[in-house]
Amino acid sequence: MLNKLPILLVFVFCSSVFSYQEGIAKNDDIEIAYRDYGPIDGRPILLITGLGAQLTLWPQFLIEDLQANNFRPIVFDNRDVGLSTRFSSQPSQVINYLKYFLFLPINSEYTIEDMAADGLAVLDHLKIDSAHILGMSMGGMISQVLVAQNQNRVKSFTMISSTASTPNPFNGPKFKVTQQLLKRSAAKDDIENRIDQSIKLFEMIGTPGKNYDTPQFRNNMRAYIKRGGDDGGFLRQMAAITGSKNRKELLRSINSPTLIIHGDIDPLIKVKNAISAHELIKSSELQVIDGMGHLLDEEAYAKFQKSFMVFLREHS
Repeated sequence: MLNKLPILLVFVFCSSVFSYQEGIAKNDDIEIAYRDYGPIDGRPILLITGLGAQLTLWPQFLIEDLQANNFRPIVFDNRDVGLSTRFSSQPSQVINYLKYFLFLPINSEYTIEDMAADGLAVLDHLKIDSAHILGMSMGGMISQVLVAQNQNRVKSFTMISSTASTPNPFNGPKFKVTQQLLKRSAAKDDIENRIDQSIKLFEMIGTPGKNYDTPQFRNNMRAYIKRGGDDGGFLRQMAAITGSKNRKELLRSINSPTLIIHGDIDPLIKVKNAISAHELIKSSELQVIDGMGHLLDEEAYAKFQKSFMVFLREHS
């Protein structure tokens, strides 16, 4: 576990040098590992990541672009992943899968609301009164709660590839994608097998035709796996998603400036979810990105980068 006090680290990644502070924020007895990229006088933007994803999965091109535009990216490991507090229950993959298809209640060890409180704890720890919020996929679900319940602390809200609905067989991911998600989470011990399963998943949900099976991707994923250890939190986080109530009424209460970004070919969360969220959040604008899947690839980001930066600057 990281030292309680922030420490300055420098690391070399893809021929670039990143400097940042790392530390631990606490939400009662839950420890949340965070990384503050700075600069300290930049406009804070809290990035909340998706299902089973560590903070290191945020792409370098996004962090650098935010910094270049005088923003201060802050990222963190959601509970139960990476270096944050991990839980020990072992949900039955088979039973939860059956409950999902039979529309039966799924019990979870914690909730989306709990995870939103973790994000707020990071801002409190860093003594940040207000910030831009960016949530992607499950991070978008978490962000919906954080934003709706703390609008006095939100400068703007950007939601990418997310939904207010509780996933079910009719509005959830395609069957093959669900299978691959579960295969990836089940690949526990063999690092190379876990990398192979990740590549297959990224090929399914990323930019069509992009080659993810590269030496750089494998090296990055190998370091990612070694940092985060096992994927035990994946099923528990999935239970938190599928066990949650839909947040449609919550979205109606949001009046913070909101930008909704969604790929038109997203196979994990269908684009109709973004359209619904736009209708619910009256202060929102919607951008449907042509040819974008579920991942924030550089190719997809280039299609909305300018409007995204304009949106952030307008509400800073």
